[in-house]
Amino acid sequence: MKKMEGGVTAAKGFQAAGIAAGIKKGNIKDMAMIYSEKPCVAAGTFTTNVVKAAPVKWDQNQVYHKPFAQAVICNSGVANACTGEEGYAYCRMTAEIAAGVLGIPEDSVLVASTGVIGAQLPMTNLAQGIEKLVPVLSDSLEAGTLAAQAIMTTDTVRKETAVTFEIDGITVTVGGMCKGSGMIHPNMCTMLGFVTTDVDISKELLQEALGDVVCDTYNMVSVDGDTSTNDTVLLLANGMAGNAKITEKNASYNAFKEALKEVNTELAKAIAADGEGATALFEVKVIGAESKEQAVTLSKSIVTSSLTKAAIFGHDANWGRILCAMGYSGAAFDPEKVDLFFESKAGKLKIVEDGIALDYSEEEATKILSEKEVTAVADVKMGDASATAWGCDLTYDYVKINADYRS
Repeated sequence: MKKMEGGVTAAKGFQAAGIAAGIKKGNIKDMAMIYSEKPCVAAGTFTTNVVKAAPVKWDQNQVYHKPFAQAVICNSGVANACTGEEGYAYCRMTAEIAAGVLGIPEDSVLVASTGVIGAQLPMTNLAQGIEKLVPVLSDSLEAGTLAAQAIMTTDTVRKETAVTFEIDGITVTVGGMCKGSGMIHPNMCTMLGFVTTDVDISKELLQEALGDVVCDTYNMVSVDGDTSTNDTVLLLANGMAGNAKITEKNASYNAFKEALKEVNTELAKAIAADGEGATALFEVKVIGAESKEQAVTLSKSIVTSSLTKAAIFGHDANWGRILCAMGYSGAAFDPEKVDLFFESKAGKLKIVEDGIALDYSEEEATKILSEKEVTAVADVKMGDASATAWGCDLTYDYVKINADYRS
């Protein structure tokens, strides 16, 4: 497997575009399109929030009950959530307009929205945006980048990545883009993500692969404990790589799933690192666990602890907050056997052994915690299972951003 430049246009047959459609104030890119030259089998995972935005409901129906998808329309600025029948009708209208311009079936168009909850979509802008997007569709890396920029809200950087690998001597590509900075919390899926691949694979196995990968990537990310109404990850596969179609769980399936996990891990980490107001990516590894479930529970509890996140912002090795978060997680373990470490590019330091603080250097600990990427490792010494979660520090700017979000 090899990392490469690009995102949603890296795989064969995929085009994209991103423009300013006037949904946001100012000349800011706020509308994106992804298009495949050939119909794709599609898979998706969606928010577990009971309050689901209209695009989520539309895409769930299309992904789960329709055989193919060929285009995705995404706007930023308005979430189309809590908008009733009118909001759902706007999803259908968006699909109708895009299908007409592209010359594809209406039920092959997926839609996504992100932004302010409760506002209705400005359909005039959206319709005009679709008309503008289609002529500038391109398979260039730059076009994928423009699309990645157009789906951003409070994100400070675009998020895209791609990899290539081989299946029986055939080069296959997986690429993706996502947006996410606030309202980020497991479980599923904590953002908008769009992944494209030219692999030839059955719809059933595509969905299973995505569902498994999401558990170890997006479901292990938390910024603020808020699960959005719009969380969606869509995966499109057009089969244009020319590999023998994957219809069973064999070596080809495993190679594809590994590449899919790599792409989505990179995107998930990018979301955590770009958490609203964040100054550091905070990674938590729980090792030596009795089971994967125990490791997941413990790592999530640590990475979501507001007190621990605040300590990371202050570069303070306040390990008691980590043990405390483990203690209320609901997972059973012996706190008198836990070892804790902090590590970063500046080094690695063991601070707790068997539940008791060691005589470590506070100065060295602060140096390690002052890096842009910081990892806490908790060894519970109960088995061989492990899990990794990602989050960020909690800063003053998080409150400022969310206090002024609508204004």
